[in-house]
Amino acid sequence: MVEEEQHIPVRDGSKIRIKVIKPKDASGRPLLVMCHGGGFVLGSLEAEQANCRSLVKAFDAVCISVGYRLAPEFTFPTAIDDSWDALKWAAENAKTLGADPSKGFIVGGTSAGGNIAAVLAHLARDEKLSPPLTGQWLCIPTVLHKDKATEVLPEKYKKVYLSHEQIIEVPGLNKQAVDFFVHHYAPDQNDPKFNPFIWPSGHKGLPPAYFQICGADPLRDEGLIYDTVLREEAGVKTKLDLYPGLTHGFWGVFSMHSKANQYQEDLVNGFSWLLGVEPRKIEAKQVPTTV
Repeated sequence: MVEEEQHIPVRDGSKIRIKVIKPKDASGRPLLVMCHGGGFVLGSLEAEQANCRSLVKAFDAVCISVGYRLAPEFTFPTAIDDSWDALKWAAENAKTLGADPSKGFIVGGTSAGGNIAAVLAHLARDEKLSPPLTGQWLCIPTVLHKDKATEVLPEKYKKVYLSHEQIIEVPGLNKQAVDFFVHHYAPDQNDPKFNPFIWPSGHKGLPPAYFQICGADPLRDEGLIYDTVLREEAGVKTKLDLYPGLTHGFWGVFSMHSKANQYQEDLVNGFSWLLGVEPRKIEAKQVPTTV
């Protein structure tokens, strides 16, 4: 396995940092592009580095972790714009990287990174990214902020959108932290690049989505509802792993918890489902991440 740090150009003339992790002498490999968590304010591309390494080992994939710029210095939609530019760069440079997106081209992320991945899946569909995405990994994502949910959710979903009110003071992510991140990111609540649930052209035609969702997470219900909407209303194939009673990003906050290894096993199996191939047998390891 080799790891290469690069700086790639983005639309405003700046450069952002990425890390490419891949097998030695990579050629014709699946291509994965990962966005880290941290509420658009904290974290770095290193937060997805362990996941990338596990997936490279399991699937001989080429994995790119994206270091998008953070708020409050760079507010909404900089994280989206940087990540979209990085995804297009990956598509354009796939062959040079040793990847073949026809073997699999997946965008994914954790928490805020899951939001970014959901947005990029829509942009890739609408702007006809070539090669096209074949999958999306949405881990503990935010896709419909509570302030917008009360306005746009159909009644049948409003009655199950409860987690923001039920889960207020917990480790990992609580109401105060959610409000802090949103305040500094300063998004437009009416913009689907912040709330992809309200994407104006809908969700049909999106690539298959693999969800990992925590039961004691304020973001739980928006993720569960989004999974349902994709699957039942938009005809998108989905797979979901739920961790009842466990908090947002528990595998990083409580890395010694017995379910931390389960998270890692599920991650590999979820990507196996997205790629349509069996993973190589590797020992599960606890995966720290910034959430």
